Amino acid sequence: MGMTMTQKILAAHAGLDHVEAGQLIEVNLDMVLGNDITSPVAIKEFEKYGFSQVFDPGKISMVMDHFAPNKDIKAAQQCKACRTFAYAKNIEHFYDVGEMGIEHALLPEKGIVGPGECIIGADSHTCTYGALNAFSTGVGSTDMAAGMATGKCWFKIPEAIKFDLRGKLAPHVSGKDVILHIIGMIGVDGALYKSMEFSGIGLQSLSMDDRLCMANMAIEAGAKNGIFAFDEITEAYVKDRVSRPYVTYEADADAEYCNVYHLDLSQITHTVAFPHLPENTRTMDEIKEPVRIDQVVIGSCTNGRLSDMAEAAQILKGQHVAKGVRAIIIPATQEIYKQCIQLGYTEIFIDAGCVVSTPTCGPCLGGYMGILAENERCVATTNRNFVGRMGHVDSEVYLASPAAASSLYMETPVVAPASAIMGRIAAPKEVA
Repeated sequence: MGMTMTQKILAAHAGLDHVEAGQLIEVNLDMVLGNDITSPVAIKEFEKYGFSQVFDPGKISMVMDHFAPNKDIKAAQQCKACRTFAYAKNIEHFYDVGEMGIEHALLPEKGIVGPGECIIGADSHTCTYGALNAFSTGVGSTDMAAGMATGKCWFKIPEAIKFDLRGKLAPHVSGKDVILHIIGMIGVDGALYKSMEFSGIGLQSLSMDDRLCMANMAIEAGAKNGIFAFDEITEAYVKDRVSRPYVTYEADADAEYCNVYHLDLSQITHTVAFPHLPENTRTMDEIKEPVRIDQVVIGSCTNGRLSDMAEAAQILKGQHVAKGVRAIIIPATQEIYKQCIQLGYTEIFIDAGCVVSTPTCGPCLGGYMGILAENERCVATTNRNFVGRMGHVDSEVYLASPAAASSLYMETPVVAPASAIMGRIAAPKEVA
C-alpha cells in the first residue's frame, strides 16, 4: 500500500522506507516553535531535567506575539523568561517587540519553515505550515521542551482524509469560506487525529494565503495536521524565502484514505460560523434575521496577511464603520504593517473609523486589544468562537472572512469588513 504526503514526510524524518497508520515512530525535527505563553512552561521543564544546551540554536523559534507588547506584569515576566533563555542559548529565531509578528504568519514569511520539513510548535495552529507541503502540528509545552533538548519527537502515524478540490472560487470568496464550509460539513471532530490532505486541480484557484488559512484551521476539525500538495504556486512563494535545499512530497496513487471528499470550489459562498463552534456554519442566504454586532476584528494568524488587508481596504474605502461598532485591524507582521502603510490601506482603515494595532494574537484568545463585555457580539476573521473565547462568557463570536468582516461598518451589519460597515453580519455585495 502506498503512502500519503504526511506519511512520506514522517517516514523520511524517521529514517524509514515505509510507515502505516497507527504506527509509533520517533522523528527528527526541522523546527521547534514556542511563543510567550507556551515557551516559559517549556523552559521550566527543560531546566528541570538538567539540560544545558538546545539541540540546534538555528532550529528553534520563539515569537513574542500573544501578550506583547506586554499587557500586564505577568505577561512581562513571561516575555522576560523567554528573552533570557533565548539570549543565553543563542536562539537564532527569537522575535521580540519591533521585529516580531504573529508566529504562524511570521515563520512562512521569513522562510523559517519550508516544504517537506517536520515542525512542531507549542501552539495548536502550528498546523499552518502544511500549506507549504510540510508536516507541522501543535504539541504541548513538555513536548516542546523535549524537542528543544533532543531535536526529536514521537508520533503515531495518522490516518488521512483526502479533499479533492475542483472548480474555481467566486469573487470575494476565500480560503476562509472553504475551510468553514468543510468544518461545517464534517464537524469539529470530523478529522480527529487525522491528516487533512488537499489536492486536485482546484488548488490553482487557491492563493498561498488561502492555503495558509485553510491549513491553519485544520485543527478546528480536530485534525493532527493539514497539508497541501506542492505546485507552482507553492514554489513561487518559497523561491525567495527558503534558501536551503528542500524535498517535496506527493501522495502515492494507491495511498489509503479513510474518507475522500470531492469539493467544487465554485459552489462555495460566503460562510459564517455562528457561536459557539466553528462547525455551526451558515451561508449568507441562510441568515434570515439581522445579527447586530458590536465589534469587528480583522487579523490573526488565520487572516492577517496582506491579501486579507487588501480585501478589507477594498470594501472599507470611502465607507465608515457603523455607529456603535468597534473595528480593529491587526496586520499579522511588521512587514505586512509596512506594506499597508505603503499601499495606503492604513489610511483607508483610519478614515473608515478603524483602529490599527501592532501585530498580536491579542483579542483572538481573549488576551487584550478587544475584549468583549457581557452580551456583546463580534465578527472576527480569527479561528475559534468557543464560549468566552474573546471575553465574557455571555459574549458571542462569529467567524468570517475578511471580505465579510469589513462590511460591518454600515447601518446594517454583515461579514467582517462588510459587517463593520453595516453594523450586522453582511456580505461584500451589500456595500458595493
